Amino acid sequence: MQEIHLDYGDGKMSVSLPDSATIVRFGKTYTDPPKIDPVEATRAALASPGELPPLSELAGPDKKIAIAFPDRVKGGTHAMAHRKVSIPLVVEELLKGGAKLENITLICAMGLHRMNTVEEWREYLGSDIVDQFYPDRLVNHDAEDPGLLQLGKDEMGNHVECNRLMAEADIPIVIGHCAGNPYGGYSGGHKMVATGFTGWRSIASHHVPKTMHRDDWLGASPKGRMRDQFTSIGKAMEDGIGKKFFAVDAVIGQFADVLGVHAGSLDYVERMCWPLAKQRTNVELPTNERADILVVGVPRNFHYGPGMGSNPVLMSLALGGQLSRCWNALRRDPVLIAVANLDGWFNKSWFPSYEETFWQMTKYPRQEDYLASEEARKMSVNPEYTYSYSNYFTYHPFHAMSMLSGGAVPNKRCQRVFIVGSEKPLHAKAMGFTPLPTFDDAMREAQRYVGKNPKVLCTPECFSGGAAPHLHLKGERPA
Repeated sequence: MQEIHLDYGDGKMSVSLPDSATIVRFGKTYTDPPKIDPVEATRAALASPGELPPLSELAGPDKKIAIAFPDRVKGGTHAMAHRKVSIPLVVEELLKGGAKLENITLICAMGLHRMNTVEEWREYLGSDIVDQFYPDRLVNHDAEDPGLLQLGKDEMGNHVECNRLMAEADIPIVIGHCAGNPYGGYSGGHKMVATGFTGWRSIASHHVPKTMHRDDWLGASPKGRMRDQFTSIGKAMEDGIGKKFFAVDAVIGQFADVLGVHAGSLDYVERMCWPLAKQRTNVELPTNERADILVVGVPRNFHYGPGMGSNPVLMSLALGGQLSRCWNALRRDPVLIAVANLDGWFNKSWFPSYEETFWQMTKYPRQEDYLASEEARKMSVNPEYTYSYSNYFTYHPFHAMSMLSGGAVPNKRCQRVFIVGSEKPLHAKAMGFTPLPTFDDAMREAQRYVGKNPKVLCTPECFSGGAAPHLHLKGERPA
């Protein structure tokens, strides 16, 4: 047996796994392609963008310019992080073309996430940029803004909306991070546009059961319906505003190091970024046998914010996302074992609607039954929670609905989901999971479903150790 330390709440839980278990860790199971000089790479990309003229040619003294950038959830805060490097260089190119600084506005494209604070912007954009643009020209997107441009439905029937500043800009620019996403293939590109500065109704076109419960949602594939929806919405936005988004996307690694940079149209940056992102993201395991059991550790705090691992709705989405990342290395009816403290902290200061949403959901047989209800629709537009989102740095109430959609996936795809170490077992039960007191109990119970001597796949730091990869069996990594 081998002793493994799994993330568990604010600390670790030591568990024993068979010597045959596959343990996935950065630096041991896989590494990133070499990082590059992001300043040099960004300058080169801006000098020769694909399918669009350089910014210095597009710019002019009377042009209104908007630059949308991703929020705090991903992208890194270190000195060479993509946003810190690219935004000053983009501004430099615009000024070189005659643009006036006072005509440039920066927009935090946080979608339904909580708006970011000035202190957070200083951390991941750098104080120089903040001081240059704040307060008048460094703003958060507001998905509840009544001034959102309504663009009707696209060819797939998705609701299409656009931030008014982006829509009315003569030069709308988007900064994107291209990294493996557990659903929708890769972030950046059209995904950045479709989720970053639309409204909740547009996001409700795809972050719902009819998309997230499809077979093609699993395996983190860029070819499923969700990716098609992102692309369709992005193209409809461009058609509606009558101009192309100028994208500056970086392929990023485990710890947000820049591996490559491309600029130009959304289609172009996706074509150019995805091959390297695929190389970085898709990891081939040293086995060609599908695992029977997936073992994960859940920390208290990770990418959506403090309490993500103790909030049962957010935790369930995390499990659904990691199941998707590992799907191509698992049998079709695996058992999932997660260690998670679930101590009852929903973090109302960041996620005020979540606890009420959770208890509403418990009145229904399944998450999707609740999501189809009038009660859920009213919660999605609850004025107290939407006001809090727009004014007090909290998550939008529909965000919880989207998390319930993805959080229902483990129950649909696994024979059983066991939660070890929950301090509030009822919270695990309400999500359809089975709480157990010890990890050994969970392993014994799992063998009732998958048989003796199970093949085990363990991703101990998948939520705390940077950008997790997508796993494949030996010889089955995508070309």
